[in-house]
Amino acid sequence: MAIVVTDSRFIQACLGQPHDTVPVWFMRQAGRYQPSYRALRSRFSMLELARTPIHIRDVTVRPVEDLGVDAAILFSDIMIPLDGMNIRFDIKEHVGPLVFDPIRTGADVARLAPFNREKVDFVFEGIRRTVEALGPTTPLLGFSGAPFTLASYLIEGGPSRTYRRTKAWMWTDPPGFEALLSRLADMAVQYLTGQVEAGASALQIFDSWVGTLATVDYRAAVLPHMVRIFQALAPLGVPLIYFGVGTPHLLSDMKSLGATVLGIDWRTPITEARALVGPDVGLMGNLDPERLVAGQSQALMGARGIVEAMKGDGRYIFNLGHGVPKESDPMVLKALVAHVHQWGRYSS
Repeated sequence: MAIVVTDSRFIQACLGQPHDTVPVWFMRQAGRYQPSYRALRSRFSMLELARTPIHIRDVTVRPVEDLGVDAAILFSDIMIPLDGMNIRFDIKEHVGPLVFDPIRTGADVARLAPFNREKVDFVFEGIRRTVEALGPTTPLLGFSGAPFTLASYLIEGGPSRTYRRTKAWMWTDPPGFEALLSRLADMAVQYLTGQVEAGASALQIFDSWVGTLATVDYRAAVLPHMVRIFQALAPLGVPLIYFGVGTPHLLSDMKSLGATVLGIDWRTPITEARALVGPDVGLMGNLDPERLVAGQSQALMGARGIVEAMKGDGRYIFNLGHGVPKESDPMVLKALVAHVHQWGRYSS
């Protein structure tokens, strides 16, 4: 297993260890807002970049160099490990993931191939190259989609506002739905384990759309699979982050899984999240991403309020409440990093 980075303020904040200031990184910190990324996308599709180790390395590392963030996050997509299950999909500009053969019955689940790590070895090779380029002081976050969020794409065939087919299957055929989530949970464990073995220093599980579920449905259909995932990953010994959008009603259940850090979106004041989950878990977030587009003064104003509210909380990590919008100004992001580091500095 590769040696992971442990001496960084990001890892220290995840674990509640002493560090000098509030760490910063951004979800989707590599993307369309960067001129260098737009130049690459003029030559390659997103999937071509995400399936090529040298591009994975270059795109992942660039925001660390440009912005001064405290961690890199693997350039990839939550759909990528589905290559290892022979699921055919595309990622369409301005639309999102599109699945060619949606999964909607128990028979569809039965025909899925078992996850084959070798088919996504380009990800692990990309991680190895990225870790070498980052050096011994900047941690790399690996990630995966969570079973429910991946299932929503597989069942709907693409993005959805209502998740109507997904919920209908969950309610009308619990065994079939459970079988699909179980297969996806197995995949997530193998995929994330491979990322740590390749050199990832922390892992994030994106359950972006789980907030659409009522608490009773989350507990019945999703929670058992998440428990299994976190229990399987715990022996890896790296921080584990769990993030969802619109999840204030689920935070108590999410905390029970054993995540090291919970990501909070912009809708819930982060101080309220802290009061709800208590002091023994890290919190990450939660600036409204649209403040970046509104301009530097609005971004800094919103960030300062969050950082001041969490000042002295040794398990807090600054981030957005979701990904960086493609319309963002890179200079606003760079200024935001510098100011959070300044405002969040602890007294020596």
